[in-house]
Amino acid sequence: MAQASATITLPVAPDRVWQLIGGFDSLPDWLPYIPKSELSEGGRVRSLVNPDGDAIVERLEAFDNSARSYTYSILQAPFPVTGYRSTLRVVGIDGDQASRVEWSGQFTPAGVSDDEASRLFEGIYRDGLKALEATLAGAAS
Repeated sequence: MAQASATITLPVAPDRVWQLIGGFDSLPDWLPYIPKSELSEGGRVRSLVNPDGDAIVERLEAFDNSARSYTYSILQAPFPVTGYRSTLRVVGIDGDQASRVEWSGQFTPAGVSDDEASRLFEGIYRDGLKALEATLAGAAS
């Protein structure tokens, strides 16, 4: 099993960050790569479309509002992996004056090496967290 992770520190209170990213349907609010999200199965499944028109279907596996984290799995996606499971978490730092956002995942590569699959998701996570930073900076100005 391979893994990937990315972390960013933001000068924003964790509750504010979680308010933006904590909804399972909120990706279009902060991630330009995902312009649309639709929930089904009582809010436990989200259907996304990337800019290439590829469908990505993910299931919410765990949600902890007080710990500001959720875990999800991929049911369908154009990625060369199986058994994908990821967690997005917001941790308060500096007395909750700032936040550390952690995005990590584990998966089994399919047709690519562990390194290739890990690099793919590290790039997705890193780019996503940079987009989050830009969204929050834009909201502050």
